Amino acid sequence: MDLPALFINFKTYEAGTGKNALELAKLADSISKKEGKRIVLVVQACDIRMLAEAVSIDIFAQHIDPVSYGAHTGAILPEAVKQAGAKGTILNHAENKCDNEFLQKAIIRAKEVGLTVMACAESLERAKQIASFNPKPDLLAIEPPELVGTYKAVSTAKPELVESIVEEVGKIASIPIIAGAGIKSALDVKKALELGCSGVFVASAIVKAENKEQAILELLSGLR
Repeated sequence: MDLPALFINFKTYEAGTGKNALELAKLADSISKKEGKRIVLVVQACDIRMLAEAVSIDIFAQHIDPVSYGAHTGAILPEAVKQAGAKGTILNHAENKCDNEFLQKAIIRAKEVGLTVMACAESLERAKQIASFNPKPDLLAIEPPELVGTYKAVSTAKPELVESIVEEVGKIASIPIIAGAGIKSALDVKKALELGCSGVFVASAIVKAENKEQAILELLSGLR
């Protein structure tokens, strides 16, 4: 996929659900076209089809399960999100952690149906483990759990962690690194790219912002 990119996680915020999600998606789509910069929306499974049919920017699911067609009530079927219009999925978010066995199986299923995978890693050790998987995720997001939902950006609060992950993962595989957790400003974005990242993964800085257009433009201005 084209990088660098701004990934916006709608989580289950009221402003990122249903009709509000559609409004935000259309705003992000319009800004992406005007600015000529890549935005990817990470949304709830139930909103994928509505958003994918309304905007041209890529939609990712917030999660999938490593299941196939069958008796798996309540699971998120990879084929279902693909058919709804999702281009990819995130896995192992700090708010929905997976063990390595689950994660590996989910990556395999995602690849089988043609979904791009961004796996999240909470530490250098976990990032190295995930980078060693076969198949590997397409993207790897750095996401220290203690910074998720805060306004302390991983790129400025823990630059040494970002640098070490970029360096150590690079020794294992060629996987673009995305900076997540606490990203809130153009400075945070610029710093992430300077440290070797290929984009940023944000949520509350945009979805909970009073002026969402201004918030998106601020973060996009940090992308080269």
